[in-house]
Amino acid sequence: MGTEKARYKRVLLKLSGEALAGEAGTGLDFQVMKDVCTVVGKCVAEGVEVGVVVGGGNFWRGIKNGEGEMERARADYMGMMATLMNCLALQDVMEQCGVKAKVQTAMNVQFVGETFDAFKADEYLKNGTVVIFGGGTGSPDFSTATGAVLRAALIHADAILLAKNVDGVYNADPKLDPNAVRYDELSYDQVLSQHLAVMDSTATCMAMDNHIPVFVFALKDPENILRAVNGEAIGTVVR
Repeated sequence: MGTEKARYKRVLLKLSGEALAGEAGTGLDFQVMKDVCTVVGKCVAEGVEVGVVVGGGNFWRGIKNGEGEMERARADYMGMMATLMNCLALQDVMEQCGVKAKVQTAMNVQFVGETFDAFKADEYLKNGTVVIFGGGTGSPDFSTATGAVLRAALIHADAILLAKNVDGVYNADPKLDPNAVRYDELSYDQVLSQHLAVMDSTATCMAMDNHIPVFVFALKDPENILRAVNGEAIGTVVR
């Protein structure tokens, strides 16, 4: 089943909700999802064990959408439920693509998925099943990026694949500054001290403490997921 090509045995893929929405920015783009799930299937075929954390920003971003209008915790819980909608859609598309998938959630929501269990997740992953983690950390005031690093640590992932709408980490916003320079490699300390837009500081510190490298690349070409798994130099790596 496995090959010598894959550099990482177990990875945690973090997908933003906006990425699942494609060009529309909201809702779900099923062609984008099929393209992503097809590449995830290729990774599994190479013997790579894949966990996925998905955001919910294509439906609701707690701190952004609820700011000034709602109590923070309630707005965040709405964001967690948005991630669960994405989990169900992603599981469905995975199965359409012939990839076995299970949903585990940090929130106890009947019929949506199993309650998160690191030992059960480990069992699924070893059997070639993709585990889709929803509900963030299960607590307000934490981002889905922090949820992703937490899940990566608990399943002992070798790397975190941060698939974004930009092809790496820059010293300035490349959409606003044509002279922005992309970094090939960064340390966790550089990300923190320079306030670079990789993940929030909580997620970055957790990745640093657990010594998990983070690969930041563009999801526009889903094959980048496979390239990252195989150790190719794409985007930016934070070590």
